[in-house]
Amino acid sequence: MKYKALLFSLFATANLFAQHPAIHFEIETDQPCQTMDYFGASDCWSMQFIGLWPQEKQNQVADWLFSTENHENGQPKGIGLSLWRFNVGAGSAEQGEVSQIASPWMRAECFLQADGNYNWNKQQGQRNFLRLAKERGVNKFLAFLNSPPVYFTQNGLATNTGRGGTLNLKEEHYKNFAHFLANVIKGVEKHDGIKFNYLCPFNEPDGHWNWIGPKQEGTPATNREIARAIRLISKEFVNNQIDTQILVNESSDYRCMFDTHMTNWERGYQIQSFFNPDSTATYLGDTPNVPRLMVGHSYWTNTPLNNLHDIRCQLKDTLDKYKVDFWQTETCIMGNDEEIGGGGGYDFTMKTALYVARIIHHDIVYAGARSWQWWRSIGGDYKDGLIREYSDPTFLNGEVKDSKLMWALGNYSRFIRPGAVRKAIIAKDNQGKIIPEGDTDVTGLMCSAYQNTDGKEVFVMINYAAEDKEFTFYQHNGIIKNWTIYRTSDKDGENLLPVGSIKNHEKVVIPARSIITLVTQ
Repeated sequence: MKYKALLFSLFATANLFAQHPAIHFEIETDQPCQTMDYFGASDCWSMQFIGLWPQEKQNQVADWLFSTENHENGQPKGIGLSLWRFNVGAGSAEQGEVSQIASPWMRAECFLQADGNYNWNKQQGQRNFLRLAKERGVNKFLAFLNSPPVYFTQNGLATNTGRGGTLNLKEEHYKNFAHFLANVIKGVEKHDGIKFNYLCPFNEPDGHWNWIGPKQEGTPATNREIARAIRLISKEFVNNQIDTQILVNESSDYRCMFDTHMTNWERGYQIQSFFNPDSTATYLGDTPNVPRLMVGHSYWTNTPLNNLHDIRCQLKDTLDKYKVDFWQTETCIMGNDEEIGGGGGYDFTMKTALYVARIIHHDIVYAGARSWQWWRSIGGDYKDGLIREYSDPTFLNGEVKDSKLMWALGNYSRFIRPGAVRKAIIAKDNQGKIIPEGDTDVTGLMCSAYQNTDGKEVFVMINYAAEDKEFTFYQHNGIIKNWTIYRTSDKDGENLLPVGSIKNHEKVVIPARSIITLVTQ
């Protein structure tokens, strides 16, 4: 096999050199991997309030999340998310305590009213952030639902309340649900100038939490119920000349996508159910507006470390078998992520940032994710927000603080732009022997490479280890390129901080517990 483009040599620090021989990384430009789509996050549930705060505070949050501009020193102002997720509410906010959802933060308004009319003044805080995202260059938007509107549900609520594992939607309201979604797509575009390019009508329908309730809006559903609803939504979109892409299935666990996990066959084997023509009752592969794409969440699959690798490889094998693409559309830290203390208590440091960067790396490299999306853009005292909020009692003002987690995501999202092509990396030892999966040391160095549509090359390296590492650039074709280095670490101010530039044949030091991104100038 002929290798082209860049050759990297990686050396351990001097005091460890004897134990760690040099590793050479070669980027294979003649064997591209997946094309990258978007990096994103959602407005759930905070933007309904943050979007009503004083404008200067909204602007700060929007700059952190969406800006692709730089400060005078070349440091990015924000992480440049390229897709924004909008939670279409089901009406639990209007119900208040009757909704049985205790926290006002987890309730959501609904555009549809009890009399059948639409109120386009609803969800105003969230819609303000649609505008702020668009003003900063975001042009791809995804609408997602946790529940059908309360007027259509079997229990009259947006939460399941232990009613079983079937869709909380009355038989006679399937078509009404499809009509509602078409009206939301058209209404937001008409009133806000925002087009939803993608729609996820179901969220974690296989999640066992959805069977119980009532913590938040949500409903379970079987694959047959989902397929029935998707076909009706597709028909409604075609009739209304809506080209929004309808995505399935926002699975709560990768294992439900190719197998069963804490559920049964009616909710598992989702790739096979929706994209194998033999599954006649649930096949969606020929349904208009439904791309050959599965979307799922990486919760519960990140530990132990063999799961982080093996589950994603199993997922990729099934996706490839049925020729289906994949987006990772939601994750945060959960109770089983014990390596960093579980989800409780916010963490501003590199501990959570590195842990999540390792997940991003595995989702992209092993599961073949074309898009990677975080759960909540803003959260409270839990490891589920890129930004930490401190609201006053009225929810209409407060303070926000950025995190190393946010900037670590930026090592990817700010520089790997839509349409970038990932390049495979081959690792070799000094004797030229290939090191299997040498680009991924889960407690050391993990690296991935990309080329943007403008020709700029991007190289992301995570140093999970407790000691510094260094590597040297080499290049086969003799072309000398300059690379700018952006670093995120626990040092104050090192948030995608440009820390210099190098040319080929020069060494780069990667500090312990840090992430660097190198971009050709």
